[in-house]
Amino acid sequence: MEGGGGAERRLLLGKYEMGRLLGQGTFAKVYYGKNLSSGESVAIKVINIDQVKKDGLMEQIKREISVMHLVRHPNIVELKEVMATKGKIFFVMEYVTGGELFAKIFKGKLKEDVARKYFQQLISAVDFCHSRGVSHRDLKPENLLLDEKGDLKISDFGLSALPEQLWNDGLLHTQCGTPAYVAPEILRKKGYDGSKADIWSCGVILFVLLAGFLPFQEENIMKMYIKVFHAEFKFPPWFSLEAKSLISKLLVVDSEKRLTIPAVMLLPWFKKGFIPIDLSICQSYSSSVDKFKEDEEEQEQEKSGFDLSNLFEIKRKPGSMFTSRCTASTIMANIESMVKGLRFEIVKLKEFKVKMQGNEEGRKGRLSVVAEIFEVAPEVTVVEFSKCSGDTLEYSKFCEEGARPALKDIIWTWQGENSTDAINGS
Repeated sequence: MEGGGGAERRLLLGKYEMGRLLGQGTFAKVYYGKNLSSGESVAIKVINIDQVKKDGLMEQIKREISVMHLVRHPNIVELKEVMATKGKIFFVMEYVTGGELFAKIFKGKLKEDVARKYFQQLISAVDFCHSRGVSHRDLKPENLLLDEKGDLKISDFGLSALPEQLWNDGLLHTQCGTPAYVAPEILRKKGYDGSKADIWSCGVILFVLLAGFLPFQEENIMKMYIKVFHAEFKFPPWFSLEAKSLISKLLVVDSEKRLTIPAVMLLPWFKKGFIPIDLSICQSYSSSVDKFKEDEEEQEQEKSGFDLSNLFEIKRKPGSMFTSRCTASTIMANIESMVKGLRFEIVKLKEFKVKMQGNEEGRKGRLSVVAEIFEVAPEVTVVEFSKCSGDTLEYSKFCEEGARPALKDIIWTWQGENSTDAINGS
């Protein structure tokens, strides 16, 4: 066993052998591990439950698990399974051997073709996250790992956000991330669009890959903030015109004018040598995890007497997501028609995202629901509802008695009703 050093074998719930310590943080340690049945190498993140409860971080842990089950992609570190005892949570993850991308940059700037490859993989993975309603919010080279083939893997979804975290204005309001990579709208403590904030961070990362240093670098953090707020930076002389143009359009203070990921992917500079990811691979990842979640929870209750379902809200709320074969425009027209029939007010947040507000006062104020449409593949569109405010039972009634019958003509399948088979075309 790697890192065993002849010491007594440490077994994790009869499935994994745990070896040397790979790293540690405030409330978690990561160990090298090996699957006893397959011999596969894994990384096992061990979290102390008492510590995360004491620090008020349980919601963050739940969210990280929910997010990592949603975003299964070749350029994202894979969460294989989650197990628990009464005192610890175990994330069993893909073992990535190539180290941090930061270590490569520390040695100096990268050649443009190499930087482009990493940026392409980063954008591909971030685009997939956004299609699933997830924004990472802490993108930086230290959270970008490399596998044995030299391919990029995004890690650390501890600060990521799901649609449920949106306020009534349809925006996020939590300050988080690393200042040197964070978008100005987050630093200003105003509401922000998590996906647009991720795009800014991608722009900073591309600059760092090509330059070997940060665009906004000051010893005094307030001076650095001022530079970020005004997007004040200088290009080194070796940057190509195409790279300068792209970064200039990503590091734009006004998030509404910032280049979008679809626009980035159309640029000739980006398309050079780019091999798109087959989305059906990502869907098959999701189906295997969905099956695991049910089996694993039963196994863990038997082994440790610890009910994982009380700890982790891994599954989305029933009736909150459906797939359709219609276009995003057709779906939006149907939603607008439904809203009129239900006598809700509707506010457009962006092209395929709206907030619907009930007119009547409920048990917890007026019900407010966000609907967002994601085109994940040709003729496959995902529609997700998420409650912003109001009573949960009233939200369930909205989904079951309002949305379901009103949208029945465009619904392919609701989540939890063989949705994975439908997406895979089987």
